[in-house]
Amino acid sequence: MSEVMATAKRIIANVEKVVVGKRRQIVLSLVSWFCEGHILLEDVPGVAKTVLARALAASVGCRFKRVQCTPDLLPTDVTGASIFN
Repeated sequence: MSEVMATAKRIIANVEKVVVGKRRQIVLSLVSWFCEGHILLEDVPGVAKTVLARALAASVGCRFKRVQCTPDLLPTDVTGASIFN
């Protein structure tokens, strides 16, 4: 358990170099990552949601991709495959 705590503290410290004042969101995002879950970040524009996701991905050695949820979003935009029914 102490290994996990040490790893989590290093990741949080690394993300906090870029994202300031969002410790709760960083911790919750990291918990979700440890649980192999998904994260949906919702907030007003300009509060570092994308920066948080990008910094967390870089800190844990993952790739970062972003989906902009607009009214004209289609399944093809997310999956990359065309679906015709």
